[in-house]
Amino acid sequence: MSQQLPGTPRPLVSSPDMHCQLLYFTSTSLTSDGKAIVFIGDDGESHNLFAFDCATGAIKKLTACRGGYLRSYVYFDGRPYEGFGKASVSLDADNGLAYFVEGRHLKVVDLAGRTKILAILPGDEITAFTHVSADGRMICVPTVDKRAFESDELGKKEFQNLAANPSTTIDRRVQDEGLSSYLNVYDTQTGRLEKRERVERAWITHVQFSPLDSKLILYNHEWPVADCGIRRMWMWDGTHHHRMRQEGEGRSRADWTCHEMWARDGKTIIYHGTYGEDGRPYVGRVNPDGSDVVEVPLPKAWTRYGHFTVGSGEGELVTDGHYVAGPDDTHPVCPWVCRVTVDWTARTIDWRPLARAQSSWSSQDAHPHPIFDHAAESVLFTSDVNGRREIFRVPVGLNRGK
Repeated sequence: MSQQLPGTPRPLVSSPDMHCQLLYFTSTSLTSDGKAIVFIGDDGESHNLFAFDCATGAIKKLTACRGGYLRSYVYFDGRPYEGFGKASVSLDADNGLAYFVEGRHLKVVDLAGRTKILAILPGDEITAFTHVSADGRMICVPTVDKRAFESDELGKKEFQNLAANPSTTIDRRVQDEGLSSYLNVYDTQTGRLEKRERVERAWITHVQFSPLDSKLILYNHEWPVADCGIRRMWMWDGTHHHRMRQEGEGRSRADWTCHEMWARDGKTIIYHGTYGEDGRPYVGRVNPDGSDVVEVPLPKAWTRYGHFTVGSGEGELVTDGHYVAGPDDTHPVCPWVCRVTVDWTARTIDWRPLARAQSSWSSQDAHPHPIFDHAAESVLFTSDVNGRREIFRVPVGLNRGK
């Protein structure tokens, strides 16, 4: 390549006493004023929320959770109904409030460490990634019937032998046994359950309010192996549900579709996956009503797993996957964090490598999950390149394409 490839940047958030990682990428980790980063800290025994002061470098512990981490998607080996929900954190960036699940409690904590219990969750359901609305007034907690997580080997004796990832079998059980998921929407001021929508034969793990209209909730069916091309992405408007991707025009139920995410302006949703016919990866965009689907194929050899996260502009994305720098770039997992600019009309993509993340990808926690800051001037990501998970920041402008 003609451009100089970047090296590994220095860590921004690091501690000799614990692993540090960003929140899941559908939630920002950065407060709107840019003064603090809220992150998950893991000292090997406990898992808690912390705040990093971007001006002073000070780290403040916000929660006092004990007893390990909660079993949920994607933490199958966690404790049933006990511990901190690592997949549950969603940040209200404007108000500096982090929502999370501990045991059966839905809680909120501010940047001073003041914690409040908002609600008690159903005792016979398993949680996943939550999401707080853009106005901070509601939070959605997806749950699924606990039977979905029970061991195949031991029938109805719950929660055994789940150290390995059972994702490929859970959807099949949900379909075969007619299990349900639930979209639980709580008022963030009162903790009142405002809506509880049952979705039959669905394993829902990702939920996201529209940035413009909190009546619209984007959600998924997780790991629908047989028909992911048409069953992954859904929209609920409070009354009706509709699919976001249909067959036709080169799209098939045999395709793989994943990591759907609202654009910041709320006008479109981006996603990515692979075509079932030839395995070629693609990045896609669709309107909230399911219209105007545009998909841009990537080079066929760029099949390394990763995520795409939205920036502030049309077609501006950041990714930790796919990119191959050249014939010597033979890593089994992607070592790069790249800024990507998609021209949806011309169906072209411009790739600009920003940093070598070089994370091990050895667990969910070691996924880089890069996110733009609010001004899209820098990118934050997680990496364990130095042996311990740390949070890195790299400026976008130094490598911004024209």
